[in-house]
Formats: sequence, C-alpha cells, structure tokens
Amino acid sequence: MTLGYVALVLHAHLPFVRHPDREDYLEERWLFEAITECYLPLLETLEKLEADRIPFRLTLSFSPTLMAMLDDPLLRDRYEQHLEAAVELAEREVRLTEGWVEHNVARYYQHLMGWLHHLYVHRCGRDILTAFRRLEQAGYVELITCAATHGFLPLLQHQPELVRAQIHVAADEFRRRFGHSPRGFWLPECGYYPGVDRYLKEVGVQYCFVESHGLFHARPAAPYGTLCHGWTPGGVAVFGRDQLSSKQVWSAKEGYPGDPAYRDFYRDIGWDRDPEHLGRLAGPQGIRTFTGFKYHRVTGPTDYKELYDRWAAEQTAIRHAAHFVHERSRQIAVARGMLPGAPPPLLVAPYDAELFGHWWHEGPYWIEQVARHAAGQAAVRFISPGEYLDRFPDGQGVLEPVYSSWGYQGYAEFWCDGSNHWMYRHIHGTGRQMIQLARKYRNPPPAVRRALNQAAREVLLAQASDWPFILRADTATGYARRRFQSHIGRFSRIRETLEAGRLPDPEWLAQVEQADNLFPHLDYAIYA
Repeated sequence: MTLGYVALVLHAHLPFVRHPDREDYLEERWLFEAITECYLPLLETLEKLEADRIPFRLTLSFSPTLMAMLDDPLLRDRYEQHLEAAVELAEREVRLTEGWVEHNVARYYQHLMGWLHHLYVHRCGRDILTAFRRLEQAGYVELITCAATHGFLPLLQHQPELVRAQIHVAADEFRRRFGHSPRGFWLPECGYYPGVDRYLKEVGVQYCFVESHGLFHARPAAPYGTLCHGWTPGGVAVFGRDQLSSKQVWSAKEGYPGDPAYRDFYRDIGWDRDPEHLGRLAGPQGIRTFTGFKYHRVTGPTDYKELYDRWAAEQTAIRHAAHFVHERSRQIAVARGMLPGAPPPLLVAPYDAELFGHWWHEGPYWIEQVARHAAGQAAVRFISPGEYLDRFPDGQGVLEPVYSSWGYQGYAEFWCDGSNHWMYRHIHGTGRQMIQLARKYRNPPPAVRRALNQAAREVLLAQASDWPFILRADTATGYARRRFQSHIGRFSRIRETLEAGRLPDPEWLAQVEQADNLFPHLDYAIYA
C-alpha cells in the first residue's frame, strides 16, 4: 500500500552565453561542462531505468535560455569539438599515468568520455531536448519550464508587463520545442509574490513551486503545510519545498555530496598539467580553468586529498540512496499519523539540476539507485506534481502564499543588495521604455518591427537573475557586468535611433541579432 509520494524536481538553467565572434570563449564552457557532467549523465540514467523497466518519475525544468543554447547549431558544433578534445585528453592521460597510482582513474575517464561522445553524437544525434521529450512520452519525465531569461519576478512586479513577457515568452518557447503547453512552471529562485499566479494561469500553467515558508505563512494558514498543494486565488496549484529531504541532499555540511568517498570538485588537472598536454581543454589566452578531469576524493575538510575510487563512491551512493528512500518513508508514515483524513503526503524535493553530476559527480548514479530502491518497496512512490494533481486535485483548498524565495534569508536580498542594486534602475527604466515603444508602434513596417523585436530580446536578457546573482556571489563579476551593460546599451541604441526617426545601422543590427539570436518568434507587442 502506498502511504505517500515524493516529487524529485530538477531545475536546469544557465544564462544565455553565445559569442560567435570568438572560437574559444571561457564562459561558453559553462554550457559544455553542464552537458558533459549533468545533462548527458541524467539522460543515460533515465534510459537505463527505462531499459530495465524500473518505474520512476522525474520532473525536469528546462529554462528557455538553456533550451536556446542546446538547440543552437553553432554551440552544438562547439560542444562536439569540446567533447572530442576531452576524449583526446583522456587518451593522453592514460598514456601519461601508465605505472602511476592515478592510472585506474585515468582509465575511468577514458571510458566515460568515450561513452559520452557516443551518447551525444550517435545515440541522441546532438539533440538533447528531443531525447528528453521521448522520455517524457515514455512516462519517465514530466517536462516543465521557467521564466524566459530567468528574471527574478518579485523585483519586476511593479511593471506587470515585464512579468507577463517573461512568462508568455517562456510558454511559447516550450510549446514550440515540445509540442504542448507546460503543466508546471519553475519560478526563478522560487520567487513568488501574490498576483504572479494570474500570469501563469494565462498561459495554461497548472502548478508552480514555492519555498516552504511561502506556504507556512500563507493566508489563510495551510493546514497541511508543505505536505500537500494549495490553490492560489488565481487557480494555480502551489507546492512547497520539503525542508528535510532538501537538506539531506543539498546541505554542504550534512548532505550526501560532502561524503569523503565522493569525487572532489575543486582539485582538477587544469591547474596541474602543462597547457600543451591539456590541448584544447587548456583555458583560452593562458587562463587556467577546470577540465573536468579530477583524480581525488573529498577526503575531509583539509587540503590533503586522497585518490578517487569510483567503486567505493558507487557503493556510498547506493547506501545514500537506500537511506534517502528509507527516511522519506519514515517521514511520510509520521505525517500520515498526524494528519488523518488528509490526502496522501507529497514530499517535494527540488534542486538545481547541475548539482547532479557537475557539483556532485555521483549525483546521476545516486538518482538511479534511488529509483531502484524505491521500486523494491511499496510505501513510497516517486511521482510528478502533475500526476499528483490528477490523483488528488482538491489539496488543501484556496490560499495565498506569501512573498518568498529560496535565496539567502528567504526573500530578495541575494538579488538586490549593495553589490547589485544599481542594476534595477536600468532594468526598470528600459522596461518602461520598451512598454512605451510597444504602445507607440502598433503596426510598424517590417524593418521597424525587426528592430523592435531585437530591442525586446535585449530587455529580456538584461533582466536575467544571473547577472545580479554573479555580482552578489563575487565570482565572474567582470563578465556579468559587461553582459548586463551590453544588453542595456544595445536596447538604448535601438530605441534612440527609432525615436530619432531612423533605422538602426543594418550591419550592426545583423551582428546583434547573430549574437543574441534566441526567441526567434518573439513579438515585441507582448509589452503593449
């Protein structure tokens, strides 16, 4: 007898990074690393479960910017070249480490990179999105989406046209790629504010997610907390993040990824080998960077790191998977006893997809083992939120979640503090000007329409939550600042030229369209 359910939700997102003017752009490697370490291993994991007929359901959110990059012919070519370079480096590593203690790990990478190349080029024909769509049709994945450029919606709410554009463009892109509307929607950074549900409802979204305190402090109070969905006044189901299951995986100190047996993320041969040996995986212009080849395990909170043992890591992942399923069954049993008459509990466990494989190398294998352990017992079943709604539609009635996010301190501090607050006067200023342009040009000639559509792309790209996040995290701050300023500058040049009664320089506009080529069917009138 099934006592309750778990929804494992992964949010796959990267900012739009595409630089056709340069062959080897460092930030494009964000995409290449994510494909190699996360998206392809997740694809392989689900295909294994399907082949073995293991019942399982995963919910996967693809952001529109990530979908645009995965579909882009230029980036597909560059990623294939990157993967070929990884295969070549793996071969050199095997020869170099002959007779070394690292040799077995080098052989592991040789096999891994060869298999990933085969999976990407031959098994899925370089088309990752279609491969996941097939798994959705097979019942293993429920695909959902996110805001167009991952704008943090609570900080845009005073200009409803900006929120509507982020949501409508995202839904249009999802339908274009997957052939149906998204049932679910990942609010960027789980950023909810009262009223955002009306725009989700407009595009047919049935559910979204909030941080746990978004439901705990809902009005009226949610009688079942995060153990069941509630319905917003606008008619969208909201699921709250389960704190216990999230902490067990996500916590840096208490979560599984910190186990000493797992591969260490930071120790990489990109800092150890000669650039000539690294070949095309050496950083551009002499910049040292990650290659993905890491020979050591976490070991402990020390600079000393012991050699990675893949077999020991897999055994640890098996134990952790069994523990995760066992703890969820205990949690559900307690909840059932406390809430008689309530719908069967649903524990929503949402994570950034890139945790699984990129930050936690064994993460995809852990998911596979979770599915296998869950299939061997009856108390807990993995389900998608959409399937749960189909089975138990009533939930806990109508309620309004409070303004919340899963960021630091639970609200908007990470995306608007002393390091990045200056960005919002430009975000809101260009938003206001875009609305004015859309209302002024109701039926423009094709050349003007083309310029307005590109202006709308630049406005959306400037709103990405990634740029203030990077500034706040103090990582690639120079790149984030340049990208933000470039989108603001491109929009301003288009607007000023049109307002002066002229058209933008066609050569310049073509270059901008080539660089920022996402959302090919975008209609600027969404801002009117």
